[in-house]
Amino acid sequence: MLIDSHHHLWKYSVDDYGWIDDSMSVLKNDFLAPQLAEIADGHSVDGFVSVQARQCIEETDALLEIAEQESRIRGIVGWVPLIDPDVDKHLHHYADQPRVVGFRHVVQDEPDDRFLLREDFNRGVGRLREFGFVYDILIFGRQLPAALEFVDRHPDQKFVLDHIAKPAIDGDHVNANWMTNFRQLAKRSNVVCKFSGVVTEVRDEQWTIDTIRPYFDIALEAFGADRLMFGSDWPVCLLRSQYTRWLDTVRQLTEPLSDSEKSQFFAQTAIDAYGLK
Repeated sequence: MLIDSHHHLWKYSVDDYGWIDDSMSVLKNDFLAPQLAEIADGHSVDGFVSVQARQCIEETDALLEIAEQESRIRGIVGWVPLIDPDVDKHLHHYADQPRVVGFRHVVQDEPDDRFLLREDFNRGVGRLREFGFVYDILIFGRQLPAALEFVDRHPDQKFVLDHIAKPAIDGDHVNANWMTNFRQLAKRSNVVCKFSGVVTEVRDEQWTIDTIRPYFDIALEAFGADRLMFGSDWPVCLLRSQYTRWLDTVRQLTEPLSDSEKSQFFAQTAIDAYGLK
C-alpha cells in the first residue's frame, strides 16, 4: 500500500495564490481531481492526504469539494483561524466532516520566528485535541527552537512535522543546529514526521540521491519508521522534481528497510497519525 501523506490541490488564480511567483511558472496551473487521479493511477497510490495552500476557510471547503470527486483523498489538513477566540465554532463544523483530520498554519511565512508561542495561537491549538484533530507544523529549520517549546506546551496533542522542518540543503554540509533541534523534537513521542518537501530546499543547481540521503538517514534514525511517513509535496515538488523521480528516490533510500518497516513508512504511519479510513 502507498499513502502520499502530503500534496496540494488548487484552481490557480493570481489573487488566491499570490505566493506563486514568476519563478514558479510550473505551478501556475490547475491541480484538481483529474490531475490527482493521473498521479494515483500512474504510481499506484492508494490514498492521499490533501493539505491546505491558502489561509482561509474557503480553502478547507474547496478541498472537501474536490475530495467528493476523488475517493482516494482519505484525509484533509485544512485551515481555520486558530487565533479566533470563537475558534470552537469552526472546529465543531469540521468535526462533522470525517475527511478533515487536522489543520495547519503557514508558520514558515510568519515574520516572527517565535509565532508558535503566541498565547492566542496556543489557546486555539489547545482546543484541537477535544475534537480529535491533528496539527501539522510547517516551519523552517530556524524555527525549531520555538517548535520545541510549542510542542512541550501540548504534550497530549498529536503533531505532524511537515517536510522535516525544511532545512536549507547546501552541498555536503548538514546544518548542525537543524540536526540537533530536529533530533530533540523527535524525542517527543506525540510528534511524527513527513519525509516530504525536501528537494525544494536544495540550494545546489542539481541534486542526486546522495544529496538527499543524509537527511533521510537523520530522519529515520531520529523518528524510526513507525513515526516517519512518505509525502510528495506535489505539485510544489515539480519545482525540482517530477513525482516519479521523487518516489523512486525515496524507494531507493528505503531499500535497506525490512518489509514491515517499508509498509509502516509508505502507509501505516500516515494511517495511524491521521486516523485515515
